[in-house]
Amino acid sequence: MPMTHRIALSAVACLAAFAASASAPPATDAATFATLDKVLAGDHRSDANRARDQYRHPRETLGFVGLRQDMTVMEVSPGGGGWYTEILAPALREHGEYIAASWDPNSTSEYVKTNSKKFADKLAARPDLYDRAKVTALQAPNALKPVPDGSVDMVVTFRNIHGWMGDDSADAMFKAMYAALKPGGILGVVGHRAKTDKPQDPKAESGYVREDHAIALIEKAGFELIGKSEVNANPKDTADHENGVWSLPPTLDGGDVDRDKYLAIGESDRFTLRFRKPE
Repeated sequence: MPMTHRIALSAVACLAAFAASASAPPATDAATFATLDKVLAGDHRSDANRARDQYRHPRETLGFVGLRQDMTVMEVSPGGGGWYTEILAPALREHGEYIAASWDPNSTSEYVKTNSKKFADKLAARPDLYDRAKVTALQAPNALKPVPDGSVDMVVTFRNIHGWMGDDSADAMFKAMYAALKPGGILGVVGHRAKTDKPQDPKAESGYVREDHAIALIEKAGFELIGKSEVNANPKDTADHENGVWSLPPTLDGGDVDRDKYLAIGESDRFTLRFRKPE
């Protein structure tokens, strides 16, 4: 083969390798896993929260989305209890940044006021872990600019899509996440998975969302799907309970009615998805 052809082919191969590297999702490194292991074993985690690990698989989930401890990560709707906050904020404290994109502070909802205070109290109780955590607002329709556009490496949200569908804000929320991410940034999503034998309830009143419906919602905002994981799957969950997903632990909405049955099922069957904002 002539030298010029070999050089040309070599250049093409280098460009292809560079393109593949540029488009590859981030990978969690050994140092981040070591930090996560330390945080997960920390004394700041209650026994009740630690008991959820067997269903929520935080180490594996964060490894799948490609968390690195030097990233700027925004968690959307962490809730009053901040279950993932107590993992993410300490893990990112030294080398990265954790941003909690929570409720609109101007909301008049008593639920929002109560849980906003609960979350603030959680952060204040352990300044050694949460002093560098930032809290901002991301709640439709009036608080849709939680951070400057293109300023975060990763956005994550856990078990929230049904709530946004319930108040018709899913499109606005995912568009806001898209704007917040840097080009090439990653969105990690976990949601309660509905069965595919019935049409999707547009309000998701049971708490369950079809995986294909969730993907379509997120792609509509401009994201591209780059990975699926069954790490949070639960084949025992039939997703047809009287009180919806809240029949299951940890909520157990039915009280003592069929309590043992629901405890035996465990938490809901969940999809775990990874998306990218195109370069």
